[in-house]
Amino acid sequence: MNNRSPITILGIDPGSRITGVGVITARGSDLKYVYSESLKLPKGELAIRLHDIYARLQHIIEQTKPDMVAIERVFLAKNPQSALVLGHARGAAMLAAVNNSLPIVEYSATEIKKTVVGRGRADKAQVQHMMRVLLGLRTAPEEDASDALAAAVCHAHHQQINTTVREAGYKIL
Repeated sequence: MNNRSPITILGIDPGSRITGVGVITARGSDLKYVYSESLKLPKGELAIRLHDIYARLQHIIEQTKPDMVAIERVFLAKNPQSALVLGHARGAAMLAAVNNSLPIVEYSATEIKKTVVGRGRADKAQVQHMMRVLLGLRTAPEEDASDALAAAVCHAHHQQINTTVREAGYKIL
């Protein structure tokens, strides 16, 4: 164990039907699972679903008290309408973070997969498997929850590298 203070990271995999949420603590390379859930949203009006994302994340933030949020960046969808709706879901999630004064970092799905699996084009089953292994879980979390946990793990890894580089006396550009 190292002497660095632990940081609690809330990972979010935004979606208009299912939003993945995952919380971990990280102290250097030591990762601990705290919580995960796939928030299944009600069918119907988009505004109601966006409010649900916001309200449920607000509750999770109050319960888990994260230090920061790592969220998956929007991908380029074949369907512009899908990308627009996904952007709204991200906005609701980001609003919950900002309303709690939490810093937000964004990573593309490719960056997240490359960090946690070693391949940017890894499939969801590989991400689930690595979350089970890296976090010492008996079973793999649901797909969306795994993606959210992976976003948090990705940030923990990047944070550890940045801290190590700074401690070695180098500047991060």
